[in-house]
Amino acid sequence: MVAFVSLRVRGAVLFCPRGEDKRAMDRRLTFLTAFLGFTGVGLGALGAHAVKGVVLDLPDAAQRLGWWETAARYHLVHALAVGLVAVLSAHVTSQFPRWAAGLFTLGIVLFSGSLYVMTLTGLRTLGMVTPFGGLSFLAGWVALALGARGLGRQKEAPRPGEP
Repeated sequence: MVAFVSLRVRGAVLFCPRGEDKRAMDRRLTFLTAFLGFTGVGLGALGAHAVKGVVLDLPDAAQRLGWWETAARYHLVHALAVGLVAVLSAHVTSQFPRWAAGLFTLGIVLFSGSLYVMTLTGLRTLGMVTPFGGLSFLAGWVALALGARGLGRQKEAPRPGEP
C-alpha cells in the first residue's frame, strides 16, 4: 500500500492522507478547482490582451501566442478535471482521485507554466520541462480511471431504523 503525503501550501493542506475528514478533502479539492479555474481564465485573458501587445513585434510572435493559447487551454481543461476529481472523491474510498488531483495540478504547473514562461521570455530550453507536465496529465487521467473503478462498489450505510 502506498502512503499518501500531505501537500501544504501556505499552511493549508490541499491533499491529505487517509483518515482525514472526507468533507474537508472535498472542500480542499473544490477550492483548488476554483483557484486553478480562476488563474486559467485570468492568464488566458492576459494572453489575449497584455501578452499579445508585448510579443507582437517579435519575429516569433505567432508561435509565442500559440504557446500561450495551448498553455491556457490545458490549464483550464485540467482545472475542470480537478473538479471532476472532487466529485469522484466523495464517492470512492481509494486514494486514486487524490493522486489524480495532484498529478493534474503538477501538470498545470509544469506544462502550462513552462509554456507561459517560454512565451514571455523566449527561453526555449524550458521546452524540456513541458513533456514532464504532459506525462503528469496522462498519469492523472490514469489515476482518475483507476479511482472510477470503485464507483458503485461501496455499500451504503443502513438508514436509521433499517436493519
